[in-house]
Amino acid sequence: MNAEQKQVLYQEAEKELVSITEGETNVTALMATISCILAQKFDYYFWTGFYIVDPAKENELVVGPYQGTLGCLRIPFGRGVCGTAAATLKTQVVKDVHAFSGHIACDSRSNSEIVVPVLNAQGQLIAVLDVDSVETGSFDETDRIALETLMQRIFAQ
Repeated sequence: MNAEQKQVLYQEAEKELVSITEGETNVTALMATISCILAQKFDYYFWTGFYIVDPAKENELVVGPYQGTLGCLRIPFGRGVCGTAAATLKTQVVKDVHAFSGHIACDSRSNSEIVVPVLNAQGQLIAVLDVDSVETGSFDETDRIALETLMQRIFAQ
């Protein structure tokens, strides 16, 4: 899928999500809805969901709402793509997860991944959005910009 096609789909998804989630404050409901809409909208999304910062365990993520095959239950900050995004607060775009040092293979069919930190209105990390694809090189700057914008628009208000 080329950048223009992706942009059109992301614009449609954002419009739909903003409309559906307007006024909703429950984080679980927001994450479940986002996971569902994105998974349905993008054919190359294999696993779409959130890992939430666990307040009971310092520096650890726990699986949250998602669409796809079984996810890892817990991921420490700094481990794998999700843990790296959580520790650095920087989006991770990984063209080949098998070349990523310390990659955690929750499902061996995953070949590329993007993980976006999710911050609340106070700038605190509350989760990461994790999207995997069975294809190598599925994610690029178009995905990064669109997903970062979407997370900020829905969670950082």
